[in-house]
Amino acid sequence: MTKPVLTPLAQSLPATVPFVGPEAQERASGKPFIARLGANENSFGPSPKAIAAMQTAACDVWMYGDPESHDLRHALAAHHGVAPNNIMVGEGIDTLLGVLVRLYVGQGDAVVTSDGAYPTFNYHVAGFGGELHKVPYVNDHEDPDALIEKAREVGAKLIYIANPDNPMGTWHTADVINRMIARIPDGCMLVLDEAYIELAPDGTAPEMQVDNPNLIRMRTFSKGYGMAGARVGYAIGEADVINGFNKVRNHFGMCRISQAGALAALHDQEWLAHIKSQVSQSREHINKIAADNGLSCLPSATNFVTIDCGQTGDFARHVLAALVEAGIFVRMPFVAPQDRCIRVSCGTDEQMDSLAKALPVALQKARD
Repeated sequence: MTKPVLTPLAQSLPATVPFVGPEAQERASGKPFIARLGANENSFGPSPKAIAAMQTAACDVWMYGDPESHDLRHALAAHHGVAPNNIMVGEGIDTLLGVLVRLYVGQGDAVVTSDGAYPTFNYHVAGFGGELHKVPYVNDHEDPDALIEKAREVGAKLIYIANPDNPMGTWHTADVINRMIARIPDGCMLVLDEAYIELAPDGTAPEMQVDNPNLIRMRTFSKGYGMAGARVGYAIGEADVINGFNKVRNHFGMCRISQAGALAALHDQEWLAHIKSQVSQSREHINKIAADNGLSCLPSATNFVTIDCGQTGDFARHVLAALVEAGIFVRMPFVAPQDRCIRVSCGTDEQMDSLAKALPVALQKARD
């Protein structure tokens, strides 16, 4: 008896994931990490009110979550000063990106991104047969002008930019992004990934523009709100664009526990302010650790810091491998010249102390 065959597109794709999880690395090494500083998780944790709300909601987990995420969507709309039909809640930004690409990108359609930018977006584009066109970073920043020009050149359906950026942690001001928005080509949509926006300086986020059908913004509860494991993201956009998600999304994908936690977290802005302070202190700590070892850091508007190892990508990979061997989970940019760096998530004082102890040893191993 024969089995059905994969589609030609599926057969052409590698069976892989954009990131190898720390759990897989722990299983391979046979030991747990001492410090989990590679996935940009918020190790300071979510609001205690969010934890309490999730504990209460656990009693009702026998029920599906509200497929409209009504309460959370209305609260988000009020928080941002937009209408509820300008908000779509989904299982993290990654899922929302996948739905968006499915809606707009067909076989051979052009999509523009930066070479070395967040790879999960690329994974979705490849999965639906799109053709990726990439532009290089400039001075460790994504290049809005080059992205727009490339989109015009290839007739792109989508342009992706993260602000603040992952993996570099750099950012553009709202004025720069607004100029980019004003130049979006006809028939193209700008995907503005703002996963780290709660941790960025004032003046980074443009004003809401929900009447613009060529702009969609992605936000999450994974970073500033400390709920990466709950998988709660949301899109902000023009009402017809948002309604398009209802054509293909997983309507029962949101867990009611996650919905309750996100709603409570959103209402606890004092905790978010506390987290911003903790992240700021940790960024300074990472900068000091790097400086103590003769290295420099890129300015960061995120909950991670990119450390410039000062040599080649091969050298940085040796440093990363030595840190992982020492039980410090970190990651690094994939593409040169950004791959001269390693990327370290902010963390507790105990985690920072572990990094401080391991980094000089890792650097020495890389130099030997």
